[in-house]
Amino acid sequence: MEDKNLPASHTPLGVGPFYTLEIAVFNLTSALLAAQAGADRIELCENAAEGGTTPSYGTLKLVREKITIPVFPIIRARGGDFLFSKDEFEAMMRDIRLCKELGFEGLVTGMLNADGSIDVERTKRIVELAYPMEVTFHRAFDRAKEPLRAMEDIIACGCQRILTSGQVPDAFNGKELIKELVEIADGRIIIMPGSGVRSNNIAELAEFTGARELHSSARVLQASKMQFTQQSMMEGLSSISVDAEEIGKMKKALKEKPVLKT
Repeated sequence: MEDKNLPASHTPLGVGPFYTLEIAVFNLTSALLAAQAGADRIELCENAAEGGTTPSYGTLKLVREKITIPVFPIIRARGGDFLFSKDEFEAMMRDIRLCKELGFEGLVTGMLNADGSIDVERTKRIVELAYPMEVTFHRAFDRAKEPLRAMEDIIACGCQRILTSGQVPDAFNGKELIKELVEIADGRIIIMPGSGVRSNNIAELAEFTGARELHSSARVLQASKMQFTQQSMMEGLSSISVDAEEIGKMKKALKEKPVLKT
């Protein structure tokens, strides 16, 4: 393994006197739009219908060349559950090595055991391999059996943050658990609400939970620019994009909301 002797202090990106807005994107075009619209950090994925999987080499390379804000690629071998085989885990480790070589600031991943507990052994191996990249444990957390125990396990693994909707589909509806997690974490790990976060609820969610980092896809459907489509195929060719105006509105809402002192 690499870099086993992790430093005691590893300050996460985005920690400071302001809120951090992370935008999840599912293609190169959306990544560029999100960066231009004012995102503080990007979670880079492909395959929105699968909940996000690891982007292709070409996408990773171009995003790294064209975007200067922090970008965290998702490391996920496939959609579905978060119980990965030995070969799937090896593929994910190779993807981490590639992201490290390309100079990404962090990555997003998550693995569970069959009983719903955090796969601590493999998560620790990922953190060791990824260093000095940050590691966000994604919404696999929302499928964990015991959220408070799961958080402690993730902290012990050395991850910098947890992305969560509070173990329900929408983060605003999960705000009570998110608040509890923020309070119990007490600065040991960042708790980042995500899922259903928009400009009309982001400020209230930040104030209620005490979260300093927030996550949104600002998702919108982009109509195809094809002049011809084969009607007999009966298919819609719209693609997932980001709403640049919505990103701006979320940034404005957070800017107008004072950061709670910790």
